[in-house]
Parts: sequence; structure tokens; C-alpha cells
Amino acid sequence: MQFSKKQKIYKMRRITILLITFTLLIGNIVKADEGMWFLAFINKNYEQMKAMGFKLTPEDIYSINNASLKDAVVALDHGSCTGEIVSSQGLLLTNHHCGYGEIQAHSTVEHDYLQDGFWAATMEDELPNPGKTVSFLIRMEDVSAQVLSTVNDKMSEKMRADVIEKTINKIVDNAIAGTNYEAEVLEMYEGNAYYLFIYETFRDIRLVGAPPSSIGKYGGDTDNWYWPRHTGDFSIFRVYCAPDGSPADYSPDNVPYTPKKFLKVSLKGIYEGDFAMIMGYPGTTNRYLTSWEVEEVMNHENAIRYEVRTVKQDIMKKYMDKDPEIKIQYAAKYAQSANYWKYSEGQNLGLKNLNVIKRKQKFEKALMKWVKKNPERKEKYGEMLDIIETTVTNRKDADIATNYWLETIYLGSEIELFFLQNFTMYQTLMGDDQAEIDSVVEATKKESETFFKDYNAALDKELFIAMFKIYVEKVHPDFKPSIYEIVESEYEGNIEKYADDIYKNSIFTDKERYFEFMENPDADVFSKDLGFEYAYSMLQDYWSILHKLEKYEKEYSKGRRLFVDAFMKMYAENDPNHLYYPDANSSMRITYGKVGGYTYNNTKYNYYTTVDEYMAKEDANNEEFFITEKMKKLYQNKDWGKYAYPDGVLRVNFITNNDITGGNSGSPVLNGNGELIGLAFDGNWEGMSGDIAFEPDYQKTICVDIKYVLWVIDKYGEAQRLINEMELVE
Repeated sequence: MQFSKKQKIYKMRRITILLITFTLLIGNIVKADEGMWFLAFINKNYEQMKAMGFKLTPEDIYSINNASLKDAVVALDHGSCTGEIVSSQGLLLTNHHCGYGEIQAHSTVEHDYLQDGFWAATMEDELPNPGKTVSFLIRMEDVSAQVLSTVNDKMSEKMRADVIEKTINKIVDNAIAGTNYEAEVLEMYEGNAYYLFIYETFRDIRLVGAPPSSIGKYGGDTDNWYWPRHTGDFSIFRVYCAPDGSPADYSPDNVPYTPKKFLKVSLKGIYEGDFAMIMGYPGTTNRYLTSWEVEEVMNHENAIRYEVRTVKQDIMKKYMDKDPEIKIQYAAKYAQSANYWKYSEGQNLGLKNLNVIKRKQKFEKALMKWVKKNPERKEKYGEMLDIIETTVTNRKDADIATNYWLETIYLGSEIELFFLQNFTMYQTLMGDDQAEIDSVVEATKKESETFFKDYNAALDKELFIAMFKIYVEKVHPDFKPSIYEIVESEYEGNIEKYADDIYKNSIFTDKERYFEFMENPDADVFSKDLGFEYAYSMLQDYWSILHKLEKYEKEYSKGRRLFVDAFMKMYAENDPNHLYYPDANSSMRITYGKVGGYTYNNTKYNYYTTVDEYMAKEDANNEEFFITEKMKKLYQNKDWGKYAYPDGVLRVNFITNNDITGGNSGSPVLNGNGELIGLAFDGNWEGMSGDIAFEPDYQKTICVDIKYVLWVIDKYGEAQRLINEMELVE
């Protein structure tokens, strides 16, 4: 379960909101397995955690002055996934799918690390990954009073936003002055609170090991989001730094990073009812949307994503099945697309099955009843739901266009992405600073080499035609791009002919043409290129859509802020000490629960799976269930070593009732002693509504057992040097 690319490129209008489940909304108590809690305030949850089996102290989890568990948990690529440090030499574990792009980037037909796996024999063999980052949380701080003291209810929404932005910029600048740290202030509770987060980010991250996809991606798209699973979803990296310990770009002179804290690895095993704690960087949840917003997510975001990616993936797979080189080139792109394609379908089914919209409507009536009981409340909150309903209704066409643009243009063919990658160079070429031009051109050349390594023009052309057709057919006429007027006038509306012209002549669609141009780059030549004209027109179209959305944003934000404020005040009357936690927003959180199975539709699901079941699922005619000869031989020998359970069985995956979402992929699963027992990597189909409506009876976190991870490293990868680095506890 990975944080989607779309979430990283588009500031969703449904920004951070209060994280409360439906069971709470209709009056029940929050269950222990629900909640993504701030580490700095985990002392408020301490008694409940201790009663469930937690044996450490809050200070062991989060401390500013002493090494704590937070110092061993990292955000990969600023929150796309999570990882954990497991040795004194910066060794890092995360999911296989979190390292999939790097594994793919290093793969060739001759050395296919996706198919065969990769195990660095020595540190010198560990592979660098330009652009990959690892961020450690230094500290967090509640700066709500400082931010909110600068605004008042008499301000317009624009003035309020401008004042808050200036205040936040000052807070960030002061927080990192004189350091190599990064900082951000995140809005919580829909603008009713603000928190400062300070990070140290390392930029030399090297690939150390990865199992073959027949282990790390076993079950593929078929099993994705389903339980039971049999996937060894892990990969291994190492954090490097300058000799003085500071972050640095890749250099052969860099050394392994010595962390403040690394996790001990448990060989004790996992059993039903055991305490389980997950720390990580969950990406985005929207659990307190109104009924209108839930309907918008279902009918626009999810439905459009599923529709477009179905077409996109069919085209990609057709080419991938024909050519081993294309299969490697597009493996990561296909996997990334398929992950949230299936998620969209599952979430819509879950929301329908739970009658979420009707339950939201019921809550909205109850909230308004409370508001109207008091004249002051009515004056302040009386219009909040009308504001939300009106803005959602009025922005319908623009919201639909936005989702189609993101899926068909930005994430469709690769012309738009490559154009954006070159846009800074184009702007620089229009200037007269030759030194800056030379620097930007050289940097763009390097990035473009990577682009063309994983690019196939024939595949991309077919994607271009299919995606552009969908866009112009499905968006409201007001949002049709200006470039389509050229298609109609010069190509008689024939998108295929237009595509032929672009892919035959544009420098964006051919490596040889592109690098010939780069020998003497010229802004005028650039701007007259057919690919440039198309991509720039589509970017202007997107800006136009966002501009139309902006006129609703300020009023919508006001409605959201008042809605959440009213909610919190209503429940505070009944329970002043109730614990609230904000929606996930890629800041570090902790969630705690227990190991255990579940029953759904009269089917009882065990809490763990085994390597015997893994072998039984083999299908020679389906690459998703392919098993290597080496794995078969190891299985026949039954050499489980110290990694088997007392019954002699080697387990693969297990489930807990922890509360996670995208971005938590790779998060450490810890026992009551804070020892590593597994890596979280997915959710289950029955709980797919969870990002909007938590389902406590069925929502599960799927994890890979650390004993299986160690067995694969030791016996399959024959990488005992990595086992020797870790501190194993029995």
C-alpha cells in the first residue's frame, strides 16, 4: 500500500481534517485499534497501551534529549513510504514495493534484479540511487497559539490565509536557522491547529538487497489488497553520509550513517492477542468528510481513476507481454498505477456496503440540531454545511476536469511529465546568464538519460491517443484545452494523425532528436516544438481549471474549519477529556492494537500464513504466482534454521488491527518491548473504506513476519553479513 503519486502532485481540496470514525459519530467509544496518534503526546494514551501489553515508557517512544524509537523510523522520499534503521551502520528495511522503482532502475535484460533479486556482497557493491532521500524527525511542536494569535473571525478568508502563511514562514525560518535541517508547519483539524515538524534529510541512499519479485511481489495485482497474503514484501537500503556525519549527495568518500537509535530484531515470534505497535508516516486520510464530499470522492476521484487506469494498464500490459525490455522499463510504472486503481474500486465498494453517505447525513442532522439550540452557535456555525454543499455542487465540472487531467494528461502518456522536467531549462534558456544555462542544461541532460532509459515511443504514442481522447470526450466543453482547436482545424479532429505528427517530429518523443537538440539548445526551437506546444497548452488548461476552483476554495475552507470546530465543541460537552487525533498528512504517527484474525461473511480468517501455503499457490501459467527453482529446493530441504516457529512451520505474513494508510508501507511493526516483529505493507479488501470511514470489525493491517524476512536474507539471499549487522533478540 503505497502513497499514490497523485497525492504527491495535487493539493487536494479536501485538506487535512479531523480523524474520527463513524462509530464515534453515532456515539460509541473509540476502539484501541483506531487512531493515528502524535508521538509527542503519546503519554495521553499510555495507560491504555500499557493495559494492552506495552512495556516501555512514552519517553522511549519520543524524546528530544535522548535517543528514542522515533530516531530509528524514517520517511522515505519525504513520505511516500516508511523505513526503519536496523543496525549501527545505517542499514534500513522497507517494503519491496517501496524500493521497486530503484530495483527496476538498476535492472537490465542481462541483470534483471526484479526477476532474480539483488544482494550486495560487500558495502562496495551497494548501489546508489540519485534523488532518493531518508528523513529523520528531530522534533515536533504545537505552534497553534502562535499561528492563530495573528488571525480573527472578522478577517476575510483571503486575509486570514495570507497572515497565516507569513506567520508560518517566520516560524519555519527561525526553527532551522543555522542548521542543515528542514522544517514544515502542517495544518491540523482543518485549520483549527498547527504543528511544526523539523527533519534531517539524507541524500545518499544505496540499495543493499532485494528478493526476487516471486517473493517480494508474490501474488501481484491478483492478491493486492486481499487477505490471506504470502508476500515477502521487503527490500534493504543503507543510509550514507559525509565523513563528519552530515547529509551529503552521493560520493565514494561517504560513509555508512551511524544512527542515534536502531531497532532490535525479535526472533520471539508473533501470536494471536500480542500487542502490536506501528510507527510511520501515513499519507492521507479524510475520515470526516460530509455526505456531499464522500459522494464527490466516489463519483469523481475514485470512478475516474479506475476508468482511466483500466485503459492505461491494458495498453501497457500489451507491450510488456511482448517484449522483456519493455517489461522491465514499465514494471514500476505499471505497479504504481495498478495499486491505486484497485484501491479505488475497493474503497467505493466499501463505502457503499457501509452506507457511509446515509450515515454522514444522519450525523449532519444531529450536528445542526445541536447548533440551533444556542443562538451564538447558530450565528457562528449555522451556514457551515450550506457552504460546503454549495461549493461542492458548484465546483462539480471543474473537479471532474481536474481528476481527468491528472489521470489522462499528467499520469497518462509521458509527454507532460517530460515537458515539466524540461520546463526549468526552457525558462533558463530565455535568460542571458550563460553559466546558469550551462548548469541547468547539464542537469537536465542527466535527468533525461534516466527518462529515456525507461521510455518506449510506440507504447507512449498509443497511450497519448487513448488518454487524449478520453480527456476531450469526458470533460465539460468549458475545459477543453486550446490545443484541441488545432487538432480540429489542422487535423480534422483526428487525434491519431495529430499523434503521428508529434511522435514523428517532436524532440520530446525521441532520444536521438532530443540529445541532438541539447547540443545547442535554443528557447525558440523549444517553444515551436509540437510536443512543447501540446504539453504547454495542457499545463495552461490545468492552471485554468485550478483558477476556477480557487474561487470556491476560500469559502470552502471556512465551511470546513467551522464544521470541525463545531464538531469538537459538541463532543467536548459530553466528554471534555476525549482524545482527538488529526487526519493523516505524512507526519509521523503511532498506532497500536493487537495481532488477530477475523470473520467475514461466515468465513474465518487465520491471523498468519505459511510458506506451505505460498508453495501451494504456485501457478506455472501466471507470473504473479511463479516460484523459482532455488525456492523450491530450499522448501524441499526444510532448512528453516532459527526462523521457524515451535511447530516447525515457517510463517510468511500476519495481520493486526492497527490503523494505517498509504505512506505507512514499510513501517516497523513493534512488540511491547519496542522490538521489530514485522513490516506493514497492505490493508485488506473488507476494510477498504478506511481512509474515509474506519471499519473496526474488519479493517486489518497486513504485515510480513520479520522471521520470514530474516530467513529470505539468510537462506535465499545468502547474505549472512546483513544478519550479522543486526541485533537479534530471542
